Amino acid sequence: MKLVWSPETALKSYIDTVKLKSCEKCKESGVAELLSSMAAGWNSKFIVECYSHGGPIAASIGLAVAARNTGARHVCIVPDEGTRLDYTKALAEMGVSPPPEIVRGEAETVIKSLDGLDFLVVDCRLRDFARVLKVAKVSTRGAVLACKNAWQRSNFSWFKWNMVLERGTRVVRSVFLPVGMGLDIAYIGSRNNGGGGASSSGGSSKGTPSRWIKHIDQHSGEEHLYRETSF
Repeated sequence: MKLVWSPETALKSYIDTVKLKSCEKCKESGVAELLSSMAAGWNSKFIVECYSHGGPIAASIGLAVAARNTGARHVCIVPDEGTRLDYTKALAEMGVSPPPEIVRGEAETVIKSLDGLDFLVVDCRLRDFARVLKVAKVSTRGAVLACKNAWQRSNFSWFKWNMVLERGTRVVRSVFLPVGMGLDIAYIGSRNNGGGGASSSGGSSKGTPSRWIKHIDQHSGEEHLYRETSF
């Protein structure tokens, strides 16, 4: 079994997020909608995010909507009690229901206890964000890993997915999107067969629009997709 893309579920989650997020309090333009549609579209069943103190909650809104649409378990890791209280209050003000499970502690430590996640969002402003990615226990059917605020990470110029993930992890595809402060996303293949991991019910990649640019890193072999910003 592997991740299968559902455009209908992705669209529903996108629209639901737009409706819930339509207020001036939300920042991270586009991040909530994109993450929501991706998490729902891949029919995620265990969504985990790492939240930084004082950060926007837009991503959490989108992921909460996706979890509601797919029946997923949604866990948010926060560093301390003060952050938990602020985070809970902000979600309540936005009318997010049901809220995610909130777990306090160091992200790297907590993530080790969460087995089988298939959608993970990590804030690159976290000091140990790379370690969180390395120790994450993903589902055997594959997973989607997303780094938000990617432009703010100190190792932006040399960051490579195969360098931060556990040895033997199969990165099927990765893409960097200029959304918010940058989203770096990797698709991890399933471990129960030799297939391509993430698949789509919406057709093959032959119809990929020309606004997407593909680049293959000659050193790591990773495939990167860049979307042109002109419209």
